[in-house]
Amino acid sequence: MILTVTLNPAVDKTCELGSLRPGEVNRLTKCVSAAGGKGINVTKVLRQFHMPVAAVGFLGGSGGRLIEDAMEEMGVECYFTKIRGETRTNVNILGEDGAVTEILEPGPEISGKELENFRKQFGGCLELCEMAVLSGSAPAGVPTDIYGHLIEECHRAGRRVCLDTSGELLREGVRAKPDMVKPNRKELEYLAGKSLTGREELAQAAEALTAQGVSKVILSLGEEGLLYVDGGRKVYQPAGKVQVVNTVGCGDTVTASLCMSELAGETPDMMLSKAAALAAANAATWENGRISMELYLALLC
Repeated sequence: MILTVTLNPAVDKTCELGSLRPGEVNRLTKCVSAAGGKGINVTKVLRQFHMPVAAVGFLGGSGGRLIEDAMEEMGVECYFTKIRGETRTNVNILGEDGAVTEILEPGPEISGKELENFRKQFGGCLELCEMAVLSGSAPAGVPTDIYGHLIEECHRAGRRVCLDTSGELLREGVRAKPDMVKPNRKELEYLAGKSLTGREELAQAAEALTAQGVSKVILSLGEEGLLYVDGGRKVYQPAGKVQVVNTVGCGDTVTASLCMSELAGETPDMMLSKAAALAAANAATWENGRISMELYLALLC
């Protein structure tokens, strides 16, 4: 079983319109709400492959109920910490020209007691799982070193852990030496403290993370593909070619695929091949985290 952690889940409202015109009235042609947030997206993909998943995080209000109902319907074991605040709503606006505009709410305020309750839930769930996935942002009231503490707890319990976040959450998390980290270019540049140009510079920055104790770094480069570094090997995988509909959640799809490959003991080449195919299949769909298995298998071949 894989344990997914989503500290700041969201109701993802995906909307479609001809073109976004700032400062004017914009009329949507289509709008659908679904369970979202990075860790929730990872969970959705894992369940499509029938992986057993337990999910933890903070949920509150009607949005929280929507997310938990969706997870339970998919067969996820839910151990969310209930909070007084309201789970946020994020809006993804898809234009006919292919542009994607994301409007993200900050999320609720987490109290000290709610944080304490979450830590207890997390510790109990580690006993059920082989691996934990820590994904996304944290709401107000959660310290920036939260992922670092959770990674240390995973390692004390003998569990592998994958980290996918940004900013200071990422910097603090990396210090705890997770087994896998999946940054994008901007996140890796944040850690490096400078702009990175070219695959060699990116690889060097990733190698610097492995020198700090991170076992594997998988760099997500969007339409440029994926780059794997583990201290001894570097593997590059081009992105799959599809008609792009919605790129939201592609990174989360990569994370889910990497975790399945890690548990299966697959080679870096196979790991990246599967992750790239799955991300491309996600980009070709309207709702993030809902994969066409037919397209995925075709891209994999």
